[in-house]
Formats: sequence, C-alpha cells, structure tokens
Amino acid sequence: MENTADVRAFLAELFHKAVDAARPEETIRSFLPEKPSGRVIVIGAGKASSQMARAFEQAWSEKHDSAIEGLVVTRYGYACDCEHVEIVEAAHPVPDEAGLAGSRRLLEKVSGLNEDDLVVALISGGGSALLPCPPEGISLEDEIAVNEALLASGAPISAMNTVRKAVSRIKGGRLAVAAHPARVVSLLVSDIPGDHPQYIASGPTVADAGSREDALAIVERYEMELPDSVMKHMRSEAAQAPLPDDPRLARAEHHIIASAAKSLEVAAEHARSMGIEAHILSDSIEGEAREAALTQAAVAREILHRDRPFKKPVLLLSGGETTVTLKGRGKGGRNTEFLLGFAIAIDGERSIHALCADTDGIDGSEDNAGAFADCDTVSKMRTAGIDPGIFLQNNDAWSAFQKAGTLFIPGPTGTNVNDFRAILISG
Repeated sequence: MENTADVRAFLAELFHKAVDAARPEETIRSFLPEKPSGRVIVIGAGKASSQMARAFEQAWSEKHDSAIEGLVVTRYGYACDCEHVEIVEAAHPVPDEAGLAGSRRLLEKVSGLNEDDLVVALISGGGSALLPCPPEGISLEDEIAVNEALLASGAPISAMNTVRKAVSRIKGGRLAVAAHPARVVSLLVSDIPGDHPQYIASGPTVADAGSREDALAIVERYEMELPDSVMKHMRSEAAQAPLPDDPRLARAEHHIIASAAKSLEVAAEHARSMGIEAHILSDSIEGEAREAALTQAAVAREILHRDRPFKKPVLLLSGGETTVTLKGRGKGGRNTEFLLGFAIAIDGERSIHALCADTDGIDGSEDNAGAFADCDTVSKMRTAGIDPGIFLQNNDAWSAFQKAGTLFIPGPTGTNVNDFRAILISG
C-alpha cells in the first residue's frame, strides 16, 4: 500500500471505525437504568452530550413508556435535534455567558427532586469549559482567566480538572449533590487517559478524593498566574469539593459507555482484517505533544530500518491526550502539533505515513480534526515557503499543514474519546 492516496484513505477509514465504536447510539442501550416511579430528568454537558441525549431518548422510548425531560449543554455547532431534551450551545474551549446560563439552568433542573426521581447525567469531554459556574466572589471573567491559564500551562488534563473543580459550584460532584435525594446515573464518554471518571468534564456528578490543597499545588507547580479572587477562594474551605463518602452521593453511580481503549481495539481489528498487523502502543499517552512525537517517530524509524520491536509492515495505534505549552501565537491543536513534530522527525524516511486527529472532529480552534504526514510533508512545506521548525516553535501547526495541503477535516463526529494516532510503516 505505497500509493499515498490509498494510504490516507486507509488511515481515515481507521479513524472513522474508531469514532463509530464510540458513538452513543451504538453503546448507550447497554446502560439504560430501570424506570423509576417518579420523574426522569436528563441532564448533561460535553461535545457528545447532544448526540448522547438523542440516543438516550430513542433507547428509552423503545424500552419504557414513561416521559422524560431535560437539558444538556454542548459546543457551538454540535447540537442535534431532540424531542424531549432541550439542547443549548456554549463556547469551548474558553467559557462564555451561554455556558454560565446553561450551568445555572442545570442546577435548577435537579433542584427539588425526591427519592422516587431519576436523574440521568450524560457527560463527555469538553464539559469543563461548557459548564462555567464560579462561586460567590468570582466572576465569569475570572473563571475564563483560569481556563486560559490552564490551557497555556502544559498541565495534563487531570491536573487541569483538579483546579477547575476547586473554582466551581457545579463540578467535582456538586451537580449530583444538588440532585439529592434523587437517584443519579451518569453515563460517561471518556476523553481522559486511564478513564478516571472523576476527571471527565471535571466530574460534575462524580466525586474525587482530591483536595483544594492539591489544586493549589498544581497552580504553584505550573507557575500559573490566577486572579486574586480565585486564589483567595482556593485557600478557603469553600473550594473543597464533596468527597466520595459524602452521604448525599450514596445514590449516585456512573458507567463509562465509550473510551479510547475500545475505539483503538476496533481500529486494530479492522486493520488486521485487511491483512495488516496492528499494535496499540497505549490508550493513555500524555505529555508535551512534540516530545511524544519524537518518541513515536523514533519507534517508526527503528521498525523501518531494523524490524524491531515489530516487523514491517505494521500499524501503530495510540490514544490519550497530549498537551501543548503555548509559547507562540499560531493556530492549531495538540494533534497537529504532535504531527508536525513527527513529520520533521521522519523527513525523507520512505514508507512511513501517519494520521493524527481528535476524535471529536475538531483539533484546537480550527475546523480540522488533525492532519496527514509522510516523508514528503516537510519538503512540501518548504516548497510553499515556510520553515516547519519555526512554525512548530510558534505553535502554528495548522498553518503549516494548511500550506502542505494535508489537513484532515471530517467535521464534528458526535463523540469524543480524545486523540487518535495511526502510524503505518509499510516497508
């Protein structure tokens, strides 16, 4: 499979297989709760929450005859039509007033419930930014400043969400507490390395054993400059989120219905069905995107030249969530940044092809999920008059791949299980 067009079609097909395995309409039926004697309130937030709500509506109507109502918050451009659940849109990755209004309405939706009622929480990645809800004394602008500092810090997603939970009235299990004494069943699409439920969307319905002291330590470790009002709050007892043994959470449960691990396994099986051996390096890779790229490029070169640790032809798959410490002012996201570093590292190496993309369909702030790269990518960039190394330093991977003509633009996918990386060494 040496033809570039054929290879890219194959890698794109793997991406779509991985995404299909994480679509809520394919997974949610297995996790439907039993019908309660009281009301059924559906709430949620995240990039996949709208599609989750539609899938839940359909599955619920097929199994039960009771009515449902609810509200979920998703990213602008990600909404789909639902019959009973209201869909509202808000900004991501930087929160806005629409998200603030949505957060307040979610808290109102679950207030005043009783033990006979059921709350179904549909949570996916992206929910942290979509649910700004600052405590008293902290403004939305302050929370936006926190979010921007986190995004630029290079901290892993688990650390970022630990800080977010300390500066919120809805995250860190607080939304489930607000629903007490109703039963709360959370259905989660994981975008978190290791699938830790308390970190998915900063865990609005899942408590964490972490403390506000942990959040303060992260702020110090990554040298973040946060507003004075935020620091004052984080040093107070009010910043402590409910702990897992809180009696108000005794009737709360959660289930992960889709994850990177499952999606990568499906992609690997599809490759094997086409006669190509596949290995999953990890579904939880973290760290600086450009540094992770150097490691995977080194493995690809080792296979190409020495047939170790795997013999070519072979497909390497990986997932997780890398980070980007912003130093420049360019465009792009962690997937294109990873791939630009990878492209530079394999420049001129024949028979290595790669696709790196975000499974939600959008990498960073632009309209691409990621990009393709091979041995000729860097030369195409130079022919277009740019220095890929300089563009990498400026965090401008999107512009570099746009010049090379290899952006991957599938559009919003309706799910989100984080990074998808496929590297084919054909030999």
